[in-house]
Amino acid sequence: MSEHKSEIPVVKDGEQELYTVHQKIYPRAVSGWFNWWRVALVILTQVIYYGLPWLQWEGRQAVLFDLGARKFFLFDWVFWPQDFVWLAVLLIISALSLFLFTAIAGRLWCGYACPQTVYTELFMWVESWIEGNYKQQQKLNAMPWNAAKILRRGGKHLAWVALALWTGFTLVAYFTPASTLWQELTAWDLGPWETFWIFFYAFATWGFAGFMREQVCKYMCPYARFQSVMFDQDTLVITYDYRRGESRGQRKKSIDYKSQGLGDCVDCGICVQVCPTGIDIRNGLQYMCIGCAACIDACDQVMDKMGYPKGLIRYSTQNAIDGQYSDQDITRHVLRPRTLFYTVVLSGIILAFLYTLAERVPLRADVIRDRRTLSREVENGQIENLYRLQIINMDGRPHQYTIRAKGIEGLAVAEGGQVDIPALGTVNVNVAVRADRLKLNKPSQPVFFTIQAAEDASIVREAKSSFLR
Repeated sequence: MSEHKSEIPVVKDGEQELYTVHQKIYPRAVSGWFNWWRVALVILTQVIYYGLPWLQWEGRQAVLFDLGARKFFLFDWVFWPQDFVWLAVLLIISALSLFLFTAIAGRLWCGYACPQTVYTELFMWVESWIEGNYKQQQKLNAMPWNAAKILRRGGKHLAWVALALWTGFTLVAYFTPASTLWQELTAWDLGPWETFWIFFYAFATWGFAGFMREQVCKYMCPYARFQSVMFDQDTLVITYDYRRGESRGQRKKSIDYKSQGLGDCVDCGICVQVCPTGIDIRNGLQYMCIGCAACIDACDQVMDKMGYPKGLIRYSTQNAIDGQYSDQDITRHVLRPRTLFYTVVLSGIILAFLYTLAERVPLRADVIRDRRTLSREVENGQIENLYRLQIINMDGRPHQYTIRAKGIEGLAVAEGGQVDIPALGTVNVNVAVRADRLKLNKPSQPVFFTIQAAEDASIVREAKSSFLR
C-alpha cells in the first residue's frame, strides 16, 4: 500500500545508541468494515475541502475568510472583527468535543479525520496505483536504478506534487476568492503572498504525507503525548484480547490447538503488517496507535479463514479485557462522571453558542456628539443638538434604516431620520434632534437613538448619548 519507516535501534559494541535508524516498511492493503468507514470519511472530507471554495452563495463565494477586508463569509452569515468571540467559543467547543470523544472511544479523530491521516491515505492510494501493492513496492525499492524505476518513482512524485499543489491552491482559495485566484494563476499574475502560501502548504503536504507520515504522529503531534490523560479503564480503545489470544503460535486449521495450550492468535503478524505506524497492538495500548482499526479488519479476516470467532483484536475497554465486566456491559460504562461532565459542559456551551448566533443582529451603531455646536435654540423656542452616527450594515444585503430618538418627552429627529446603506457598508450620518425647552428640566439628560431596518424589524440597535439644554 505504501512505504513507511520502522524504528530500528542502533547497536554499537553491544550497547544501544540513543538514536534509531528509520528503515522503510511496506504495509499491506486491508479491507473491512473500518477500512470502508475510513475511505468514506477521506472522500467526504476532501469533497468538502476541495469543493467549498467553488460554491457560490448569493453572488459571492459561500465560504471566504477575507483578511484584507476583515470579514469572514459563511453562507448567510458575515462575521466582522467584533465577532471574533464566536471564533473563540468555536475553538472551545472543538477542544471539549475532542476531550469527550477521546474519553469515550480513544483517537477517533486521528484515525479517521485528521488531515495528516487523510492526506497520508491519499498519497498511499496514489503510490499503490503507480507502484503496485506492498510486495511490488518492496521489489521496486530493492532493484537498481533503471528506466523503469525512474519512470515509476518519477510518476509517483509528479502525481504527489500535483495533488500537493492543488491542496495548497485550495487552502489559499479560502482567503482569496477561488475564481480570482484561478484567473491570476492562469495569467501568471499571482501575488507574492498567494504564491508563498500555495507553495509552502504544498511542500508541507508533500513532505508530511509523502515522506514523514507516521513520524508526524509519533514525534510532532502533541496529542499523541497528552492523550493518555483523557483515557481511563472504561475508554473504548483498540485492544488485543490477551486472555483469548495467548499463547500464540502457528498451527494448521484442522488441529485441536487448545489441547496444545495455544490461544486464538496464530502469530501471523498481519496486524503489524497493516499498521500505518508499524506497532504491534498485541504489546498493549501505545501512544503511537492512531486508532485507525486496520488491525481489527486484518485480524477478523484471519479469524474467518481459521474458523475462529472474530474480535481477537477489537474495540473494548481495559476493564472488559481484564474481565471486570463483559463486552455486553461496555455501553453501561460509557456514561460515567468524566463523560457526563464533558457532555453537560459541551451541551451548555453549544446551546449558548447557537442561541447567541441566532440572536446576533447584523448592525452596529456608534454615536458621537457634534463638539462644534453643543446645543442651539431654533424656531418655536426648541433646543437642537447635533450628532454624528456611524452605522455599519453587517448584513450581506442592503437595508434602509430609520433613526428615532427617545428619552425626553416630545424628542424628535428633525434631520437625518433615514439612511440607505449598501451590503457590508458603513455610513456616517449627521442627525439633528430637537426638544421643547420646557421639557428639559436638567442641563444634561440621557437620550437613546434607535436604528432599525425598515424591511426587517428584528434588525435594530440602540445607541446612548446625552442631550444638552
